Amino acid sequence: MTISGSWQRTARGAGLLSADGSIRSTIFAEMSALASTTGAINLGQGFPDEDGPAEILDAARQAISGGLNQYPPGLGMPVLREAIAAHQKRFYGLEVDADREVLVTAGATEALAATLLALIDDGDEVVTFEPFYDAYGAVIALARGIHRTVPLRLPSFLPDHDELRAAVTDRTRIILINNPHNPTGTALPRETLELIVELAHEHDAIIVTDEVYEHLTFGVPHIPVATLPGARERTVTISSGGKTFNTTGWKIGWLTAPHEIVTAILAVKQFLTFVNGAPFQPAIALGLGLPDEFFEGIARTLQSKRDILSAGLAKAGFDVFTPQAGYFVVADAAPLGYTDAAALCRELPALAGVVGIPISAFCGEQLAAEYSSLVRFAYCKKVDVLERAAAQLARAGRETR
Repeated sequence: MTISGSWQRTARGAGLLSADGSIRSTIFAEMSALASTTGAINLGQGFPDEDGPAEILDAARQAISGGLNQYPPGLGMPVLREAIAAHQKRFYGLEVDADREVLVTAGATEALAATLLALIDDGDEVVTFEPFYDAYGAVIALARGIHRTVPLRLPSFLPDHDELRAAVTDRTRIILINNPHNPTGTALPRETLELIVELAHEHDAIIVTDEVYEHLTFGVPHIPVATLPGARERTVTISSGGKTFNTTGWKIGWLTAPHEIVTAILAVKQFLTFVNGAPFQPAIALGLGLPDEFFEGIARTLQSKRDILSAGLAKAGFDVFTPQAGYFVVADAAPLGYTDAAALCRELPALAGVVGIPISAFCGEQLAAEYSSLVRFAYCKKVDVLERAAAQLARAGRETR
């Protein structure tokens, strides 16, 4: 039996459709399975191995015990929508109407999917930076959009402004940016964000910005696009509690946007998950109201973890690109004699007892070839795990040279 349908273009958009029409497993699944079978330290997938703050976990338990186990309101519980609005005001000076301009979603991924499915149609173009999170390509294809990319250029993983100008045209419906950026750890500078706003106005495009790492920056400010002049009325800002509070499995995300855009997105979102995570919503609301010391502390702790792993990679002989934000560090294996990072990642469990992900998994064919020796490693792990991984990588590097 032939199974036709939109799954094929979705898989193709994510780079997972083989020439024979079958779906390949993702490199993430392959590397996680390899870590499991070999006992290697899994620095491939970006999830923490420590729970979030005790008061947030306790709030979820109390919500369950208190009976918050049925469908929440379609827009999200008022307590969370109000906390999101207060968060945007507190950290960025943005005035957001909690009743009309906030939508709670099943993680940032659903916010992204609902937004793209709602706002693009057959043949509309969506511009992203490359490397890109694989869900971007998949959902753009599912919505029958056309995916255009602008490469992030070495050594700083920043876009060339002329290439960005060339990519955005009157056919562009959405400019989708991930800032801070996964997998490179780049925090886009103000001048790039201002150019994006300028191009959105020039070509009547909507800006969609994925900001899940907003509180995990190291010595650089996070600048939400919506704070820039002329951006607020045409920007959908997406974030979530997973990365900030080490609760990635709770899948509590949200978006903020002008009321008319939220209404359009809700028309699609209500037929995806409908609603989700009732007892987790008040817990994340509590988290968003934690004192400044908490938010400063999580960034400081993560920066120290970044430095532990980066030092081990450097001792192993990798060229290390120091990230400004996020969960991941990119390292170049070329100095070790490896031009194929995918092949190296399959050998690393035996060589060093560590798993990473090739950056080529986040790229189309052309940039994948250019970045073929680059590997992404996650440092959102316990300090002792990172210290062990760093020592194993350094030792393996000495042995291979």
